[in-house]
Amino acid sequence: MESLPPKISSMSLSEEADKDAVQFGKLFERLVDDLTSDDAANPEIKDAAARFKQVLEYNVPHGKRNRGLSVVSSFRFLANKSQLTDVNIERAMVLGWCIELLQAYFLVSDDMMDQSKTRRGNPCWYLVVKGNDAINDSFYLKAAIHKLLKKYIGSEPYYVNILEVFHETNYQTIVGQALDLITSTENECSLDRYTQQRYDAIVKWKTAFYSFYLPVALAMYMVGNDSKDAHLNAKTILLQMGHFFQVQDDFLDCFGDPATIGKIGTDIQENKCGWLVVQALKLVNAEQRQVLKVNYGKEDPGKVKLVKDLYRELDLEGVFFKYEEESYKSLMETIDSHCGSLPKEMFIAYAKRIFKRKK
Repeated sequence: MESLPPKISSMSLSEEADKDAVQFGKLFERLVDDLTSDDAANPEIKDAAARFKQVLEYNVPHGKRNRGLSVVSSFRFLANKSQLTDVNIERAMVLGWCIELLQAYFLVSDDMMDQSKTRRGNPCWYLVVKGNDAINDSFYLKAAIHKLLKKYIGSEPYYVNILEVFHETNYQTIVGQALDLITSTENECSLDRYTQQRYDAIVKWKTAFYSFYLPVALAMYMVGNDSKDAHLNAKTILLQMGHFFQVQDDFLDCFGDPATIGKIGTDIQENKCGWLVVQALKLVNAEQRQVLKVNYGKEDPGKVKLVKDLYRELDLEGVFFKYEEESYKSLMETIDSHCGSLPKEMFIAYAKRIFKRKK
């Protein structure tokens, strides 16, 4: 692997990131056209193409785009001067949108399984189409990834590595979703299943692989870094970062502002094995445990309030803020010990991006 480019100032990094975000947003319209225009011109399947255009435009571009943009920023950190071409930046953006497609595929199906009501401030897609048609729409979102990969990087030497890491990450996330569904059985609140070990496994497999390791892995493969040791080091750091992120997400689901986080928190109603209930079970007395047993996993707003009141009684907000500080310090230590040949400043930048976030 060639030497890294000179370190640039945080101001220029910020300006470059803003510029990339604008270009990234503009690219989406072209990718929708790539995915649908040929099919729209075919009279046999033009109705399906019109439907899929709606699926893409409703479900893909309206998130924070952190995963997708992380491919671009990681590529800029990792690439040498000769690799930092406009063509390669565009390829990194396409790979970023492929992660956003993967995210949309997971969310459309996950919202159906959880019977969620809102996503990113809007009704969940299955409620918009009012039926199980959304299942097939989720399949389309995943299929679209491979169509774009073939078009934009099909002749590149890293094509197979990219395909394999997408397949592997999809499998890992499906495993994580299975653990989540098995643990959070509908209408059955079994508190004994809500252990720290099970929670950690769900987070690792359902969230951390695709949200944190995948964007960096794609950029590493793009610059020709397929070293097993380097990928293992990156994975160690990024899975820990992903755990930190998910704990924040669980906290915000209960204590965050729905207008800020873009959804109405439903982890309590959905009987989720979340960080808050796991911590509560470590702190409760017998009477408080009974409150959880009777009220957790119920749709009744009064029961949800009783669970939230118990969380406040246990000062889980204070527990979280202490965790956040300690976990961030631990993450910095992991970055120090595992960054190896990879740019330390890349990992620090990503950690700072999520530390004390509100959405």
